[in-house]
Amino acid sequence: MDADLNVTYITLGGHVEVHKYRYLYFVIMFTAYILIICCNSTIICLVFIHQNLHEPMYIFIAALLLNSVVSSTAIYPKLLTDFLSEKQIITYPVCLFQVFMFYFLSGSEFLLLAAMSYDRYVSICKPLQYPTIMRKTTVSILLVLAWLVPACQISAAVVLNINDKLCSFTLKGIYCNNSVNFLYCEGSKVLFVYGIVVLLNLALFPMVFILFTYTKILIISYRSCGEVRKKAAQTCLPHLLVLINYSVLLTYDVITVKLETEFPKTVRFVMTLQIVMYNPLFNPVIYGLKVREISKHLKRLFSQAKVN
Repeated sequence: MDADLNVTYITLGGHVEVHKYRYLYFVIMFTAYILIICCNSTIICLVFIHQNLHEPMYIFIAALLLNSVVSSTAIYPKLLTDFLSEKQIITYPVCLFQVFMFYFLSGSEFLLLAAMSYDRYVSICKPLQYPTIMRKTTVSILLVLAWLVPACQISAAVVLNINDKLCSFTLKGIYCNNSVNFLYCEGSKVLFVYGIVVLLNLALFPMVFILFTYTKILIISYRSCGEVRKKAAQTCLPHLLVLINYSVLLTYDVITVKLETEFPKTVRFVMTLQIVMYNPLFNPVIYGLKVREISKHLKRLFSQAKVN
């Protein structure tokens, strides 16, 4: 690429033997993308259509699955195009947009899981006050905050990067994440400190809140009758599984960015594919199988499809 293109375009250097396996990669990722869209959208539609699913827990689940659809759409079309292209390149503005979408929706996921944990806490520990506390207004405010807070904080970080000078034009990844910071000529101390603040606000603090609420739920459940324990297990286990899964994947993302030279290229490539595949496919399966009301509607839907 000539000098002008170097200023505008970034090479995605994380692909492994893409010329040899391009069609295999394309088929696998295209299949995964279709499954992500179909599985997540099915549950979102069920929540929207059925009146008995118009409750806070199911609304938060639908919002979480909507995040999976949007985040996958921000990454997969470009990824699929790269598999079929001779050069895996991306414009700098589009790269920053991917960074924004990836971390905005990641932060939103933690905040939505925190809202779910609060909903479960009120439902199990304060059942008589639940209708008063978890009103439609409360749910709407929590949803707006779960999307607005990370959007504002991540957009501020991206804006701080826009005018920084690039000294490198090859990213060690297959899509844009925080590795883009290694492309700049000088690391910004302000941005580094701000990044830590954002990580605390959007990941660590919500996680501490989630663990605190579920600990309270476990204590109350242990002291209560078997019916309360059963309800706690049925409604809290899916959220905990999703939290653990997403925390592990995000931790891997942070570690690979910080220790980018320590990971073999093939290992990085395989794990990066898992980040963009595993969580969006894992969530609808967990909620579809483990949340009783959603599972009932799914069975009814599939049984009707077989009849037709």
